[in-house]
Amino acid sequence: MAAIRAMEQPRLITDSFPRRRRRRPGRAPGKAKVAPAAPRDRERPRSPPPAEEPRAAPPDPAVLEMLRRFDLAGEYGPCTGITRLQRWERAQALGLSPPGPVRDALLAHGDNPDVTYSLWHEYEL
Repeated sequence: MAAIRAMEQPRLITDSFPRRRRRRPGRAPGKAKVAPAAPRDRERPRSPPPAEEPRAAPPDPAVLEMLRRFDLAGEYGPCTGITRLQRWERAQALGLSPPGPVRDALLAHGDNPDVTYSLWHEYEL
């Protein structure tokens, strides 16, 4: 008899206890679910989704490439924690001669986050 029991699969601890269904919070025990009287869609019409603000036109890919090269150039100092324009102005103040077209592009597309922030702006310091 012991040899037969050894060949059976091991029992789980949950096999010893009866299964019980959990009661949802806020519902009294033994109460049945009550169906709603009428669907809410018929009570009031749905409002249209809020209109999104028109986004600025994406900058030229050549401008984004120029800004990417500016981000990768270590000669103008680190770019984490500041915007590209702040980095350009700091490099100018230190006499590092940053490229003028970069500043022009930053001022022309100042409201576009793809232009304003460097490649690493999403990373924490």
